Amino acid sequence: MHMSFPILLSSSSVFPEPTAAAFELAAKLGYDGVEVMVWTDAVSQDAGALRGLTRHYGVPVGSVHAPCLLVTQRVWSSDPWVRLRRAAALAEQLDAPTVVVHPPFSWQREYARTFPTGIATLQTRYPQITFAIENMFPVRMARREFNAYSPGWDPTTTGFDAYTLDLSHCAASRTDSLKMADKMGRQLRHIHLGDGTGEGRDEHLVPGRGTQPCAQLLESLGERGFSGSIAVEVSTRRAVSRAEREADLAAALEFARAHVSAPVPG
Repeated sequence: MHMSFPILLSSSSVFPEPTAAAFELAAKLGYDGVEVMVWTDAVSQDAGALRGLTRHYGVPVGSVHAPCLLVTQRVWSSDPWVRLRRAAALAEQLDAPTVVVHPPFSWQREYARTFPTGIATLQTRYPQITFAIENMFPVRMARREFNAYSPGWDPTTTGFDAYTLDLSHCAASRTDSLKMADKMGRQLRHIHLGDGTGEGRDEHLVPGRGTQPCAQLLESLGERGFSGSIAVEVSTRRAVSRAEREADLAAALEFARAHVSAPVPG
């Protein structure tokens, strides 16, 4: 019997609750692990604290999301390479096999210029870790579209050894999620499971509540030769209570388990 892919709970899914709440809810709801979004919460940056949460709740860290957001540009360092190296070191200390990385912002010119070679260097330094570059989306303001990333929001146009497919970002960029998965091919190593309506903004809805082919994608993973993990990355910041947040995260996990296909025997 082949095990299914690990279903992780992204700590961003419990925001505005702190990182520790992700471990608590993952354990309570039956997730296989946690994806730690490194941000301003000190616990998210601290291997010792995260190991303590893993021991206390019996929930491992399955992936680390490097601090690539606008709000985390000062976490650890203003130098993006220092942030990536520290994220890699954190993942190594936690035995987490995956580090999720966004493409450089367009204003990070030097970082963007050296990004492909720098990622390759990191991969050599940490051979046991997969650095999975995530698809993003254009920013829309006043009915105009801006590319906030360099050379663009679609990392497959540059080409990397590993990718994270984010379905909510596909909705925001009005991209066909299944075609994006096809472009990523065997380099698709990690998934951010969320939904969207294609309204041109990043929604991170519970899967099944938008228009994305979340079910079809999950059902196709076995035949795609996928061997990575799936992180539920949904927004619950508007939940009026902890019970409502729990219900949403339970629904997301139930959706993932219902539709994920088992790995094809090799």
